[in-house]
Amino acid sequence: MASMQRREGPNVVGYWGLLQPLADGVKLLLKENIMPRRSTSLLFIVSPMINFIFSLLGWSVIPFSNFDNIYSNINYSILFLFVISLLNVYGVLFAGWSSNSKYAFYGTLRVISQMVSYEIILSVLIIPILIITESLNFLDIIYKQSIYGIFFIPLIPIAIIFFISILAETNRAPFDLAESESEVVGGYNIEYSAISFAFFLFSRV
Repeated sequence: MASMQRREGPNVVGYWGLLQPLADGVKLLLKENIMPRRSTSLLFIVSPMINFIFSLLGWSVIPFSNFDNIYSNINYSILFLFVISLLNVYGVLFAGWSSNSKYAFYGTLRVISQMVSYEIILSVLIIPILIITESLNFLDIIYKQSIYGIFFIPLIPIAIIFFISILAETNRAPFDLAESESEVVGGYNIEYSAISFAFFLFSRV
């Protein structure tokens, strides 16, 4: 990214700039955490934690191998994942509202409208998989793919739309207009700094 944007600093930190994320993480850990005077202090502190915790909870139902490596095997794991990702909206909403800043609030409205709209698209796109596998369990879906083959190949148009939707859901380029740095100065997390800001970044990974 640094090379594409011609940013001379980040692309020389380590080999091909690979150590820049580590340098950014250390910088955010060591910076002073600043709270605006007019903010709602409790919500302002809790909002990044809400986002971070819910994003970690989503990983608990995702299997990393066929049957062994999964923290929680529940029958409605896909439904659980969608509910958890929708609850992330509350962290964003609380962050923008508790900052007591019009720029943060404008950014909040933009991010929430984008997150909810693309969440609906993701929910619709997953329906063909559920019809084929007749299950909401990730392990059942993996098992059916081991029998019938990878669903990506026959459902490639849906897979492309799904990929575009997850880019929009995580506010990656070209769907990072929700932050709109030229207009609303960085979006819903503009008043956050240090580790609180890092929590918002971690929750989008």
